[in-house]
Amino acid sequence: MKKILYVIALSATCFTACKKSDFSDSYADPSKISSTTVSKQFAGFLKSNTDYVVPSYWNYFVVLRITLNRYVQATGWENSANQYVPGASAVSDRWNNYYDFLAQYRELQKVYSQMSEEDQAANRIYMIAATIYFYDHSEKVVDLHGSIPWSTAGMLSTNGGDYSSSYASYDGSADIYTKMLDDLKGFADELNSITVPTGIQTVFQNQDLVNGGDLTLWKKYCNSLRLRMLTRVSDASAFQSRATTEIGDIVSSPSTYPLISSNDDNIQIDVYNLSSAINSTGFQTGLEDWNGNIAGKKMIDHMNTNADPRLRAMFQPGDSAHGVYIGLDPLMLAADQDVLINNSTLAIYNRSTISRNDYFPGELMNAAEVSFLLSEYYLKAGNDASAKTSYENGIKQSIAYYYWLRTLSNDNSSGDLTPATDAETANYIAAPGISWDAATTTDAKLNLIATQKWIHFSVIQPVESWAETRRLDMPQFSFQVDNANAQTLPPYRFIIPASELTYNTANYQSVQSEDKLTNKIFWDVK
Repeated sequence: MKKILYVIALSATCFTACKKSDFSDSYADPSKISSTTVSKQFAGFLKSNTDYVVPSYWNYFVVLRITLNRYVQATGWENSANQYVPGASAVSDRWNNYYDFLAQYRELQKVYSQMSEEDQAANRIYMIAATIYFYDHSEKVVDLHGSIPWSTAGMLSTNGGDYSSSYASYDGSADIYTKMLDDLKGFADELNSITVPTGIQTVFQNQDLVNGGDLTLWKKYCNSLRLRMLTRVSDASAFQSRATTEIGDIVSSPSTYPLISSNDDNIQIDVYNLSSAINSTGFQTGLEDWNGNIAGKKMIDHMNTNADPRLRAMFQPGDSAHGVYIGLDPLMLAADQDVLINNSTLAIYNRSTISRNDYFPGELMNAAEVSFLLSEYYLKAGNDASAKTSYENGIKQSIAYYYWLRTLSNDNSSGDLTPATDAETANYIAAPGISWDAATTTDAKLNLIATQKWIHFSVIQPVESWAETRRLDMPQFSFQVDNANAQTLPPYRFIIPASELTYNTANYQSVQSEDKLTNKIFWDVK
């Protein structure tokens, strides 16, 4: 199994595009590779992208620190030239990791396709679960880049090592969403009737890094992911009717289409053993190095003004701030920002709860996110009472979530954390800047939902946060304009890595005209 993983990891970056020598150097003769099984390949597939699920150094320091965390002002940073152009390393590394991951999925498909019909039926749960997980991460890449090589990508092994037939064409971003939504709807129904043989179920439980073989959680993951995707595309004209109908079906049939409804249902990859390959020990350097953990002014001001119970769980005051939480203003001159940073007056993300919590889970979807998505649906459907209930449930779930994270931590360098009380939570929900009833328009209430979602996502789910803030244009941010660069403000997307221009030239040309930082993803219509 290790050999299979190694070969795929070497060659996966070539699955979308590479020169001939890259393929010949990296591809191994299938007859010389140790045999695998669906269950082992499933586990290898889940493991292959954990560095972009469980907090890791590279993702946080190289990718997120200079891109998404800034674009949504989840963090504060010192202004500099060229700050709104995503770095080549950040873009290409995340891209390459996704295609390594996609290659593992293709290998799973290949192994499964070689089974007898009877064995395929018995092992069907592996393909359903793998595809749900694969679509979750495919959505993220589409939301970052737009059109990508997808339906024909990662086929080198399937094509028997024939590199000439393995250059992947690009799929339109809306087409990918359509395919994923079609399949997820089918899986949602199939999971209600699937029968998993006892022996298969036992092995599935041992190999499933996400839900431990719990079929109910896979149902909730599937339907919650549908809810997220349908909401994401709900303002795009081609998807409006579908989104309204299918979300309506989901919310009206909770027994058929169950959703994540409490923090006990959260879909995540847990850390159990720091000696294993799945741990969050790289989170500290990934978030803290080069001041990547500084609090932004907008978030801190909002939490201070409204006495947010999450404040002390999520952040800690600067060492020289005398207990006061201060966020960095993105409109300040760099020299003035530098003084505040060096004087240790700025708040930072709570080390014990977040960055030095070696048991921090890899979060995929959770109850608060689902509640906020439901609140938006009910609001747009004119059901104000249900929208309010879901909104307030999301706040309560988010508060509980951050305090729960602290219970996992093996670090107490930030000092003891006083638990949030029911009275604190109630007072927060009733605060003028938070209260549902105090908002008098639909837009004002949508802004409440968007702001709570943004706070909840923070640095934990930055890809989702960036997608949602672009889709809604809420909350709104102010940035210092970079007049020294053509990209004067944060981009609307990542561009395609240079490797595609070089090695997959013919296919890339089909999307070259849309591959610009200033072009919006199709669902971003506001």
